[in-house]
Amino acid sequence: MTQSNEQSLQALKALDTPTVCNAIEAVYPNRRNRGFTIRPFTCSRPSLPSIVGYARTARLRAMHQPTDAWNRDSYYSYVAEGGPVPSISVIQDLDEMPGYGSFWGEVNSNLHYGLGCLGVITNGCVRDIPDAQDKFQMLAGMVNPSHAWVHLVDWGQSVTVHGMDVEDGDLIHADMHGAVVVPQDGIQEIVEMAQKIFDKERILINASQQPGFNMEKLREAWKNMAEFH
Repeated sequence: MTQSNEQSLQALKALDTPTVCNAIEAVYPNRRNRGFTIRPFTCSRPSLPSIVGYARTARLRAMHQPTDAWNRDSYYSYVAEGGPVPSISVIQDLDEMPGYGSFWGEVNSNLHYGLGCLGVITNGCVRDIPDAQDKFQMLAGMVNPSHAWVHLVDWGQSVTVHGMDVEDGDLIHADMHGAVVVPQDGIQEIVEMAQKIFDKERILINASQQPGFNMEKLREAWKNMAEFH
């Protein structure tokens, strides 16, 4: 990774996910209605800052005993070496009752974090919340106590989690609000647009916080926003 790319990713990480979504809407208007989570989830660490990483995708099941053992060495090698780092795990639970058994808890949060993974986004469940790696973010469909027959079906495939379509290697931005796939060819433009949107919104917010704010001053703030470049 070049120094300029690293700087762009750090600038992206400094933003929250709603702001990133706002900027993507402006830079890529055709992305306004897709590419982000749209279904309810639980966030294990709301106080953690945004995470930015490259998707490591997988699919799992937990309701029924697997007929074949899955290759743990191959999977964890994929997490550690399957693409750029840092990574974010995006795992789709395929069961007819997603979240029946948890792959995520104290052990896997620490193993994945140790292998360069910053968090997980899954429609399945998580557990061991107090004992999970405290720097590892988990956006999950629910919290449940058992792992049942949880096993991975495959990895490195296309997945859909919380309504967000993700390909292996996609760049993901996530925080307590949810997650969004970030177009990798426009990171710097997205960061710059986010700052412009922030500056324009600040005109409106600052006006609203002044004594005597009324509709006349609101209209004036709207005009100032329209003239802002």
